[in-house]
Amino acid sequence: MKIACMKSNLLNGINIVTKAVPSKTTMSILECILIDTRDGEIKLIANDMELGIETVIDGEIIEKGMIALDAGIFQKIIANFTDDEVTIETNESYNAFIKCGKSNFTIIGKSGEDFSFLPEIEKNDSIVVSQFTLKEIIRQTIFSIADNDNNKLMTGELFEISNDTLKVVSLDGHRISIRKVFLKNSYQEKEVVVPGKTLNEISKILSGDTDKDVSIYFTDRHILFEFDRTIVVSRLIEGQYFNIDQMLSSDYETKVKINKKELLDCIHRATLLVKEGDKKPVIISISDEEMELKINSTVGSMDEIIGIRKEGKDLMIGFNPKFLIDSLRVIDDDEVDLYMVNPKAPCFIRNSEESYIYVILPVNFTTVG
Repeated sequence: MKIACMKSNLLNGINIVTKAVPSKTTMSILECILIDTRDGEIKLIANDMELGIETVIDGEIIEKGMIALDAGIFQKIIANFTDDEVTIETNESYNAFIKCGKSNFTIIGKSGEDFSFLPEIEKNDSIVVSQFTLKEIIRQTIFSIADNDNNKLMTGELFEISNDTLKVVSLDGHRISIRKVFLKNSYQEKEVVVPGKTLNEISKILSGDTDKDVSIYFTDRHILFEFDRTIVVSRLIEGQYFNIDQMLSSDYETKVKINKKELLDCIHRATLLVKEGDKKPVIISISDEEMELKINSTVGSMDEIIGIRKEGKDLMIGFNPKFLIDSLRVIDDDEVDLYMVNPKAPCFIRNSEESYIYVILPVNFTTVG
């Protein structure tokens, strides 16, 4: 095999596919990036058996072939080249000769035949969304997946398609995040659970352009995202997702309309007194025209009053401040509506169209003096 391409193109492709290179594995071939030119395109591929990424880069194929190169070494070498043309040539012993300007490297590769190629996905069952929409949906939900494997389903996100609506749900046992968007077309109903890791990596690759689309294909076991000459294939998480509708309620005893930035800034200030790892609740007292926020820690105490518009009863309720911050910072509205029933029931943050719903469980607290 022999190819020539610009360093910037090659490095961009490497940076995309390395997101599917495992940090720990007993199979050394999975630590490699495959360069495959047999179909007349320069393809870079990485695959950790759960997540696989393939991208096509511009360049000249002088001699067809393929080789697997250690991802870490390959990336470092290319990243440290000058911005010039790179040539990669291999021999029958799987040695790769990499040249750029006056720099010459020889590294030992592996046979491409030993590489685990991406699974073949039939491109029948699909939906189309803009890159901007998908990137935003992930940003607005990914923070509330569980970060451990005690319940595998909680480490992923539900993608539920119904006619012309895509609903994405994440939860971790303390909170729920829901985003709904309308699609340009209607599709068959479908529910799949996509690993959070996959969505995190996709969001890093997506440009976020409103005028560029992502095609999403589904099978019983896999999901495939296709955009910008890049393919991302991931295993789905098997199992029946939680019945979210049972957890949602439109009942409330207290409704608060408040400036989102004021509330977010106030909670941020309250957390200045909380050491990392401390679970000190922010205590919110709601009366006719104001909301008082208090926090008490080993360092000191803080209280602040914000103007609000209130419907219903006065209320005192406590929350983990991080959970409020995570939800508020991804909402783009200037004002937010909070719906509450009592100090033991969840708080709902949602807009009138219910294009976003954030559910946060309260915490027990002792009254701050």
